[in-house]
Amino acid sequence: MSDAQLQPLIPYENMLRAGAHFGRKKTVFNPAMKKFVFTVRNGVCIIDLLKTQTELQKALDHLKGVKEKNGLILFVALTKQSLEGIKELAESLGMPYVLERWLGGTLTNFKELNGRVKKMEEMEKQKAEGGLDKYTKKERTVFNKALEKMQKRFNGLRKLVRLPDVVFVSSLKEGALPVREAKRMGVKVVAICNTDANPDNVDFAIPANDKSKKSVDLIIELLKNNL
Repeated sequence: MSDAQLQPLIPYENMLRAGAHFGRKKTVFNPAMKKFVFTVRNGVCIIDLLKTQTELQKALDHLKGVKEKNGLILFVALTKQSLEGIKELAESLGMPYVLERWLGGTLTNFKELNGRVKKMEEMEKQKAEGGLDKYTKKERTVFNKALEKMQKRFNGLRKLVRLPDVVFVSSLKEGALPVREAKRMGVKVVAICNTDANPDNVDFAIPANDKSKKSVDLIIELLKNNL
């Protein structure tokens, strides 16, 4: 079946309204994205939405397969456009997530990271059970500040009890670090890929505008409704 015959996962009108077809300026174009570019208009690369639909289906099928086998999907959102949507998606699926900043070694030094998450949970338990009552006011303040810092860093990683089966990155260009670690550990990667990134760096590249919140939200909503 050709691309044109495929039933679109997302109506093309919705993708156009969201600006999903707008790539980056030709001056920052990555040649590896040529296969996903329809044309160049006013110096801006225009993404072929037929190709987007095809690659989106491949990515969705893979993610579904992982979920059906009770696998782990780690969702990564390092751009402001995707923070809210990715958090909601991951939580709705009961999956781990990383927001804003990737902590080096999350995958390549998983044992240490897992130890920090467990430490955070021990501190939370200690606080909940009144374990801070024996401390001075100053000591409680220090404890609470340390706990808040850990929660900000590790809250989304509570469910990352082992290496994930796949990492979903909301922006390939901004997600170079998690992609590198995933590849090093043999973990598959799905990523939204704009025209300034190299789709060959991941297993499933979804060509779309990762700078538009509406564009990213469309893809996130599709995953939320189909996973």
